[in-house]
Amino acid sequence: MTVYQWLCVSGIPSVVTLLLSRLITRRLDAAEQETRKAREEAEHASRQSEAIALGVQALLRNALLQGYKHCQDQGYADFQERATLENAWVQYHTLGGNGAMCDSRRAFRALPMYRGGPPTPVDD
Repeated sequence: MTVYQWLCVSGIPSVVTLLLSRLITRRLDAAEQETRKAREEAEHASRQSEAIALGVQALLRNALLQGYKHCQDQGYADFQERATLENAWVQYHTLGGNGAMCDSRRAFRALPMYRGGPPTPVDD
């Protein structure tokens, strides 16, 4: 028998296959752990982003309510106040604001443009 035949009979191919399969398994496990970690980080970032959006939405809602109340108390809303609050409304609505603010916005938009002026027509 030759050396090659002795090696084949003694199981060297099985040992090489075992070593290669363990190496591949370790690399696959490491890649799976990296993927799991990246997925967890992405989920955390998504939760944080959602919390930030909800927080900004709450702040915008508060700013809108305060602005509407201020203008109603003074009896009118000038151009700058209208532009500022309309921009805040658009951003609030884009962040998912529901219809709870629609009545307040409608009442605000009906306010006169200057003290003692006629009500502004609302074109909703």
